[in-house]
Amino acid sequence: MSWIKARRRRPVAGYAALLLGLVMVTVLYGAVAGTGGGGAQAQSPSSQSDIAAGETLFNFNCSSCHGFGGVGHAGVAPSLIGAGAAAVDFQMSTGRMPAKEVGAENERKPTTFTQQQIYEIADYVQSLGGGPTIPDAQQVSTAGADTALGEELFSANCAQCHNAGLSGGALTYGKDAPPLTQATATQIYEAMLTGPEAMPVFGDGAISPQAKRDIIAYVLETRSETSPGGLTLGRMGPVTEGLVIFLGGMGFLVLIAMWITAKRREPWDAAGSLPGSGSGSGSGSVSVDALDAPGDAWTEH
Repeated sequence: MSWIKARRRRPVAGYAALLLGLVMVTVLYGAVAGTGGGGAQAQSPSSQSDIAAGETLFNFNCSSCHGFGGVGHAGVAPSLIGAGAAAVDFQMSTGRMPAKEVGAENERKPTTFTQQQIYEIADYVQSLGGGPTIPDAQQVSTAGADTALGEELFSANCAQCHNAGLSGGALTYGKDAPPLTQATATQIYEAMLTGPEAMPVFGDGAISPQAKRDIIAYVLETRSETSPGGLTLGRMGPVTEGLVIFLGGMGFLVLIAMWITAKRREPWDAAGSLPGSGSGSGSGSVSVDALDAPGDAWTEH
């Protein structure tokens, strides 16, 4: 121990200890960052041929907005360096990318790419700067998931935007939280990893992988539930229910009021003349005063 104390007295020893501490922190951070993003990729490890094919597809379909090499264009499209394969798979598998136009929100639509082409582009973007990878089947499996806990987590973190009935909702500046009625388990997991559009990122430090599976289990089970009360009305809660009751009730009351206040018209009134009246001079006519006279109801002239 004496030689250690002797070295500590030297100024160089302090710098060496500081440098060693920085190296250890860097190694630990790299290990945590490498495992906290999103696990193994769903497809086989990417090869150089997949990356090259993805680069060709990217340059042809994506570079006009995101730039060659994924550097992005200010005010048009963000940089994809560090976005990761999970972000690419989510955006392209839901048809949000490539976008038709630059807007506040890219809505879900049918994709024009095969899953293999999406994987190749994802491999290329992953090679640019890392990022969350595509979750595998085990990561998104709901086997053994706690649906009740998933409901609590969804209510605390997701329902404010996506609605308790998964129907989505409007946000500010023209954005919206999309409904979760069509999202697959992989897409839900990827959305939590990458935070697309206005959605925040829920990394493994915020919501653990098991908690993500619980949320996915709740979403999938809620979508498959029947509606014992009748029509779901979009699963938007009392707003639509109250609107239907209001419109239906008001319409019924209006019809009743029109029926009560409608003028009762006699058959001859509808024809525009009284009984017995005629256009010819020889035809009998009825005195209007006779209608009020006692005795005979009609008096002919």
